[in-house]
Amino acid sequence: MKDIEIDEELYQFIVSKTQFIGESASSILRRLLSLEDDSQSSNSVNEVISDEETDKTVAQETIVEVNEPDEFVAKDINETVFNYVNKEELAMQRGAVGRFLLILAALYRGHASQFSVVTEISGRDRLYFAKSEKELAASGSSTKPRQIPDSPFWVMTNSNTTRKKMMLTKVANALGYNDDDAEKIRELL
Repeated sequence: MKDIEIDEELYQFIVSKTQFIGESASSILRRLLSLEDDSQSSNSVNEVISDEETDKTVAQETIVEVNEPDEFVAKDINETVFNYVNKEELAMQRGAVGRFLLILAALYRGHASQFSVVTEISGRDRLYFAKSEKELAASGSSTKPRQIPDSPFWVMTNSNTTRKKMMLTKVANALGYNDDDAEKIRELL
């Protein structure tokens, strides 16, 4: 196995092409590049990556694919968080806040046009979601607002894991997920 460095935009593109939870980056790239998924193709991928000149060519071809119009835009029809969540990426997070933000980012990517419904989700005395850090900070003391990655939305992160799970359930329900899928989303945390 070889390690390669890629920029954040390309990484997010690869993650957005996940077809099932737990799909590896190598599997996603094999599918996108129409490579066979067996040990022979794995060896040829390693050979391509180790050849500096070929590596540059592959990177250029991939970037061209990434920059095609509408490739990076989430389509709300038939899209779910499960198309965007990468369990490997979740497992790499050190704490619940990191996983929480990644799950919310995946929900945003899958439902960008309707994601604003989350701003209606709140606790008794404080907002959970807002369009700005100031708005969240003004709703209570010690809210620890954090921006949901790759979105214009902010979320309060100063709550225990049980509360974060409840917030994920409410977000999932607001975005139209059934109770079973909302529970699966909640358990990703």
